[in-house]
Amino acid sequence: MENSPAITNALAEVGSRLKRARAQRGVTLTELAAATGISKSTLSRLEAGQRKPSLELLLPIAQAHRIPLDELVGAPEVGDPRVRFTPRHRNGRIVVPLTRQPGGPQAWKVIIPPGHEEPELRSHEGYEWLYVLAGRMRLMLADHDIIMGPGEVAEFDTRLPHWFGPAGDQPIEILSLLGKQGERLHVRAAPRAKADNA
Repeated sequence: MENSPAITNALAEVGSRLKRARAQRGVTLTELAAATGISKSTLSRLEAGQRKPSLELLLPIAQAHRIPLDELVGAPEVGDPRVRFTPRHRNGRIVVPLTRQPGGPQAWKVIIPPGHEEPELRSHEGYEWLYVLAGRMRLMLADHDIIMGPGEVAEFDTRLPHWFGPAGDQPIEILSLLGKQGERLHVRAAPRAKADNA
């Protein structure tokens, strides 16, 4: 089965996209190899277009750069446009639902512009997990007042009074997972073996 021209073109440009993403973040091949567990020579061949990209290689790289896989590879838009999620405006926030099925934990991408509103702590049934994608987020949780940056995660019982929003004058982007029945996330990840410095 032959790939469509759009897919062939996207695959041909993966190497240059990988190199550009790494350069924009000021990361060396050695640093990226340490972060992903992929050898420096394999990363170099990927960027030069001498190694065929695979999910096993691209997923750790996308995770290390903290960018979506489709952005990293420039995947062509395919599929039924009716399944795209429509952003909603809620209390001055832009909320993009990421979960199709009702019931069970629900996921959203939330963009919150800076504002001058006074934080109002609320509580409700459930358990929430927040991941900061961009910006600096202020999380007020019961007696705690925490500032979080990109890549940081918080999880808490939403029966505790809480509020979150921008920590400064820049917008924030976060991923929110909420188990309305108090469901918690189950992380199944083995720790990465430490490199031998000897």
